[in-house]
Amino acid sequence: MKSPLLSLPGAVPAEGVDEGVAAHYGDLFREQRALADGAGFVDLSHRGVVTVSGDDRLSWLHLLLTQHVSDLPAGQATEALILSAHGHIEHALYLVDDGTTVWAHVEPGTQEALIAYLESMKFFYRVEVADRTGDIAVVHLPAGSIAPVPDGAVVRETPFGRDLFLPRDGLEAYAGQVGSPAGILAHEALRVEQQRPRLGFETDHRTIPHELGWIGGAVHLQKGCYRGQETVARVQNLGKPPRRLVFLHLDGSEVHLPPHGTELRVADEGPDGRKIGFVTTSVRHHELGPVALALVKRNVPVDARLLAGETAAAQEVVVEP
Repeated sequence: MKSPLLSLPGAVPAEGVDEGVAAHYGDLFREQRALADGAGFVDLSHRGVVTVSGDDRLSWLHLLLTQHVSDLPAGQATEALILSAHGHIEHALYLVDDGTTVWAHVEPGTQEALIAYLESMKFFYRVEVADRTGDIAVVHLPAGSIAPVPDGAVVRETPFGRDLFLPRDGLEAYAGQVGSPAGILAHEALRVEQQRPRLGFETDHRTIPHELGWIGGAVHLQKGCYRGQETVARVQNLGKPPRRLVFLHLDGSEVHLPPHGTELRVADEGPDGRKIGFVTTSVRHHELGPVALALVKRNVPVDARLLAGETAAAQEVVVEP
């Protein structure tokens, strides 16, 4: 779904999964600095929006999600996953309940599969699931923002800022009230700095929550009764995940960033050494320079120098080995 804000001055369209919103508005680092300072906003209107209403919404979702939501207070933000029967991550939901309805935004294009799964699990529960992507847009205000929030808007407030669920037909008018826009590349740069995983970027078909540090934040260990729980409990209590998320400082002399999927090797073994992981997201940060998130095998030494393709990289631990 193409955002009307692509008509703003300087807007350069994003590509790939983020197609439909702006990659940037002409000055990537200025946009990053503005967000870091609590100014501006990010157009996330390409993300899917799903609602669940009805008297049983929280108790029903509690049975399906990795998060404890049966007693979720109105207005309290949380995040949750849906796993396969083998514990692999299938969906990531960013939730808030407004007292009558649970609102969630999800990765672009994933809402249809999510809704199909939810509909298949309704049984006798008093719930209604709806795709609101066509009439509701998500806008992100960074932490510290003093931008106004329209009356009646649903707000999901987190330590990283506020996600607003706004009527899509009011998006242009609201953008005119809240200062300069920042593109999705600036938003992604701060996400990488904050070491926060994203579905489809840090995940593949076999990713389990432990590998990305989603235990605690999106997975509640004191609840049961959800698909994939057995894998979560077994890894948590009896073993270690096969891979771990790391933060990489990349060689700043390289002109090109290593793209998603670039193979990682231990530098001492050279460019023909064994593959020990891959880059998941790489960005140019306004202060840190070129940095990335990556998945590596759990037994890779935490002080090992790495090669991302031909680019030298130093790692920081995100998930403990």
